[in-house]
Amino acid sequence: MDIIPAMPSLADKLKSLGVKTGNALPTPPKAESWSIDSVVAGSFFSSPKGGQTFVAEQTYGKDYLHGSASPYSDFSLSIIAQWANDPRIEQLPITKYAFLDTETSGVSGGTGTYAFLVGAARFVDGKFTLKQFFMRDPAEENAMLEALIHFLAPCEGLVTFNGKAFDAPLLVTRYKLHHIPVPFKDYAHIDLLPLARRLWRDRLPSRALKYLEEHVMGFTRASEEVPGYEIPWLYFDYLRTGDARPLGGVFYHNAMDVAAMAALLAHVSGILADPYNGTVKHGLDFIALGKLFEDLGRWDEAARLFERGLELGLDESDFGVAARRVSILQKKRGDLNRAVELWKAAAKKGHIYAHIELAKYYEHKMRDAKSAMKWAKSARAEAEKADLPAYARKHWLEEINHRLERLERKAGL
Repeated sequence: MDIIPAMPSLADKLKSLGVKTGNALPTPPKAESWSIDSVVAGSFFSSPKGGQTFVAEQTYGKDYLHGSASPYSDFSLSIIAQWANDPRIEQLPITKYAFLDTETSGVSGGTGTYAFLVGAARFVDGKFTLKQFFMRDPAEENAMLEALIHFLAPCEGLVTFNGKAFDAPLLVTRYKLHHIPVPFKDYAHIDLLPLARRLWRDRLPSRALKYLEEHVMGFTRASEEVPGYEIPWLYFDYLRTGDARPLGGVFYHNAMDVAAMAALLAHVSGILADPYNGTVKHGLDFIALGKLFEDLGRWDEAARLFERGLELGLDESDFGVAARRVSILQKKRGDLNRAVELWKAAAKKGHIYAHIELAKYYEHKMRDAKSAMKWAKSARAEAEKADLPAYARKHWLEEINHRLERLERKAGL
């Protein structure tokens, strides 16, 4: 779901247009020929409780590539399950997952916000099948929600992008307002946005889904694409005029969001399972993977990822952060020799922390006060010449001087 500016609820907007929910919409001459089914191929679902909703359907063949990734990739979700702390994620086959995205009348949430288009995809008879459920009028919401239930019925898991914070709660509200059981209430849920932030926040300026498509998977959307912030206004115009032609781009946008989620899940699961197969090319991406594996307690894998990131080359600030992280990790693993190598490499690049870590090492591990003093003095020299804020320089110098005083006492100076 794209982030768009806050705006009035659909009910308020309709009222301002003189449209009452469920009543015939004001339609200009010839707009009848531009109904939604004349613009987008689809059919109508009739709810057992009465009412209809429009449903568009398309299938993505096994040769479909969303940039460099395919929804048909062999999904391995074990690391994602551990990261999400939900073992069900690994246990469910990919055929039990639904990929879901909504287009709404605003981002404020609550009872005044509608999901007027819901795109959901899953594997049906081995084919990645997308259905888009659209309400031509707010009076069709009940039928749209019922139609979505039928499509989600075989599933036990949900994949979204920011869906835990927005799409799922919004739909829960709509189901409750209509006194309809929520179909995905107990589903395992993979929200790709928090995971994307973990993996690319240090390298990419944006983690929006469309940005990840372009800069991670190499996919560029076609000219039919419409910006997410325009979508609510296009729907309001449709309700006012009955002309569905501008909504073709909205359906395309929603379809690409759903396909992108499936491709992104395949891409992420692939790099988590095997980061060394050539897919990961940036040093910072290896560092991000290392941080994730370290947080999961998988220290051996994390250390290897950190070192691979350092081998690929990083700029000065990133190198310092990465070297510090991996050296601390090596200490946890008991591999002090490797930690010392990393500290010395970082010290040559002027990183103050590395000089201090070496001073600690020679003082406490090697019982070599002379070498410890040498590294503490070099740390002080680096701190004095570094371009640091006053408070940061004060912090380093206080720590270093305190260490030097203790070492001088030990050495009897």
